[in-house]
Amino acid sequence: MEKWFVINKGADFAGIAKRFGISPVTARLIRNREVMGDEAIARYLKGGIGELYDPHLLLDSDRLTDILVQKISEQKKIRVIGDYDIDGVMSTYILYKGITRCGGSVDFQIPDRMKDGYGINDHLIEQADEAGIDTIITCDNGIAAIGEIAHAKSLGMTVLVTDHHEIPYTEERGERHYKRSEADAIVNPKQMECTYPYKNLCGAAVVWKVIQILYEKCDIAVEESYDFLENVAFATVGDVMDLTDENRILVREGLKRIHTTMNPGMRALILQNKLEPEQISSYHFGFVLGPCINASGRLETAKIALNLFLQEDVKKASEIAAELVDLNAQRKDMTAEGVELAMQQVEEGNTGEKVLVVYLPDVHESLAGIIAGRIREACHKPTFVLTKSEDGVKGSGRSIEAYSMYEELCKCQELFTKFGGHPMAAGLSLPEANVEIFREKINACCGLTEEDFIPKIKIDIPMPVDYPDIPLVNELLLLEPFGKANVKPQFADKNLGIDRAVVVGKNQNVLKLTLKTERGKSISAVYFGDVEEFREYYGRKYGENEVQQAFLGRTNGIRMSVVYYPEINRYQGNESIQIVIKNYQ
Repeated sequence: MEKWFVINKGADFAGIAKRFGISPVTARLIRNREVMGDEAIARYLKGGIGELYDPHLLLDSDRLTDILVQKISEQKKIRVIGDYDIDGVMSTYILYKGITRCGGSVDFQIPDRMKDGYGINDHLIEQADEAGIDTIITCDNGIAAIGEIAHAKSLGMTVLVTDHHEIPYTEERGERHYKRSEADAIVNPKQMECTYPYKNLCGAAVVWKVIQILYEKCDIAVEESYDFLENVAFATVGDVMDLTDENRILVREGLKRIHTTMNPGMRALILQNKLEPEQISSYHFGFVLGPCINASGRLETAKIALNLFLQEDVKKASEIAAELVDLNAQRKDMTAEGVELAMQQVEEGNTGEKVLVVYLPDVHESLAGIIAGRIREACHKPTFVLTKSEDGVKGSGRSIEAYSMYEELCKCQELFTKFGGHPMAAGLSLPEANVEIFREKINACCGLTEEDFIPKIKIDIPMPVDYPDIPLVNELLLLEPFGKANVKPQFADKNLGIDRAVVVGKNQNVLKLTLKTERGKSISAVYFGDVEEFREYYGRKYGENEVQQAFLGRTNGIRMSVVYYPEINRYQGNESIQIVIKNYQ
């Protein structure tokens, strides 16, 4: 059962509304997102490129770019080594194009998910050595590659690291000892010594900052680097970074540029998904376009996606984009099968675990993270999904807010051949013999309570469903882009009657409702969740006959509470308010 609660933070909402020309409702929503003080509110509402932080504040950024300038001038062979997800593809693209623009002799390599696994490894280093590569520069990886970088250095290579992942550490008697590789320069805002004001950049944003400095040192107008903002925005949302502070500006500015994108690959991907560039929002990055990029790295090679963005021929770009859309459709089918197998395993034997460890040997290893995310959503427990690989077992985890996944894995690190990640997501490799040991130890270390497993629905403001009008709904657009840590606002109302319920949609999976308030006002509503579950819930609560009456548009005794978001419904030139129901009771 969900637990609904109202976020109750105080401030002078009337004063804020007056100073910024907004409604007290919007002022309250901004405060609920922990944005406080006039300077922070102004940045939140109107922050642009001028408010971005100085890239020189990144530790080692000048050292790294000085080395790059020297290598470019000497025409040394440089190789970018990225990663196979959205952030890795975008980071590789930005670095490759940026160094090329500066005249560098540069190529790229993206690890194969199945053969190489995540990040730089000995195989890729030896491959680079055989190709006569002088300098390796990583993006979206490298911070934890202590041994691998030592190997590259032993072969006489220069190694530059750009990354945004957590700094690896060991813990003795409660004291953390952070590890550092032998890389010639490391740019990662999460380093303890780094004074950069914002720590939550994605890999592509870190790389973009580096390219800005590189352009400056190569006498190229820094404004040229703004062409990459659409890629930075895509990566920021796709890698599920917090949409706060600087990330919020990066995504907002990137969306402006993608609406008029000149990149043939980006345009082709948008059009193949039956969209237009000016329609693109952060939602499309995360749930429509992004999965197509990730599908290439999961089922084939991420080089397909990278090639899309490097493509200059419109016809070829369209063909590659179509291939990515097809791959994503395959990925969806395979994921659905994997989720079904995982749920079956949980229901048959794992339900008592505080941390779910699901071993699916025959499921494609690239789908482990998606499946873990679906199981986490269904059970509201930290979930690891493990699969069989060529050299043992690989897995991915997805967490809940109360559980820092990376820190918990550190308590079991002796069981892994490799691991890394964030508080909310992680990846790991281990011998098959350690699977059951891992299951036992990760649960034995777990300090979660039953309260932590109850999904918590945060309500911004209790608000009658008939209160929002068109000007208010338009004003709420100021809060975009929405995403992690800047979620779409949620309002709530109670004691609503149902005048009529109708199932619509091509797949009969959308519920349209006409609701009636206590004051007798009608409001249109739509629900995109499980319609059958909705019927069963109110059937148990009020009886099947009452539900039947509601679906026939007849008088009934059902009363419901809803968590909702208001939107403008446009039809045949007319505009009206309808609410989108997110949760119900």
